[in-house]
Amino acid sequence: MRDKAAILVAGGRGTRMGGPVAKQYLPIAGQPVLMRTLSAFYRADPATDLILVLPENDFLYWEELCLEYKFTLPHRLVAGGNSRFQSVRNGLKALDPETKLVAIHDGVRPFVIDKVISESFEVADRTGSAVAVISLKDSIRKLTDDGKSFYEERQYFRLVQTPQTFQVEKIKKAFAVTELPQFTDDATVYENQGWQVTLISGNPENIKLTSPEDMDYAEFLASKQLSDR
Repeated sequence: MRDKAAILVAGGRGTRMGGPVAKQYLPIAGQPVLMRTLSAFYRADPATDLILVLPENDFLYWEELCLEYKFTLPHRLVAGGNSRFQSVRNGLKALDPETKLVAIHDGVRPFVIDKVISESFEVADRTGSAVAVISLKDSIRKLTDDGKSFYEERQYFRLVQTPQTFQVEKIKKAFAVTELPQFTDDATVYENQGWQVTLISGNPENIKLTSPEDMDYAEFLASKQLSDR
């Protein structure tokens, strides 16, 4: 029985990259981003049910990429929706009935480490949720509508990453509501039910690839991974 699943959401068009190919399909050190992300979850636990949410129009292209790169790691494709919220909901609907825990992860965060993935499942099993976050290094200021700014204590803030892992019964109930503007991630959808999320430590390298500069940094991280092995 597969009691754990991971939903990797990759429905964006990657317009900020400035190129014709969406960022999730761009290669890093010879392997497309999404293949690296899927491999990260497979390494953490090969028994995890891997669900990749893509625009339905990209299914054929993805299958061609898998053939080109000889990528045979087991996973299932699910069609995305018009928003991230809808894409995640489609992924949740595709879960096997026996699934008890699900990690929801940005497909363009390929550098999440095994420890974070494993801990997210362990903590969510105990508390209902586990959201990866990291501390801020820089000073921060709060802007007001009249153009003023005010110092804020950075120790009270965290940068939110993925995976965001949940007990399936709870997160399905959370996503059964109407989509709201304040749903910026899965944690905010979960909190809408009145539940408190549990935070765990993420890893700083687990960046979301958005800009060309991010891809340059990703090449460095990938080369470092190879040298560390």
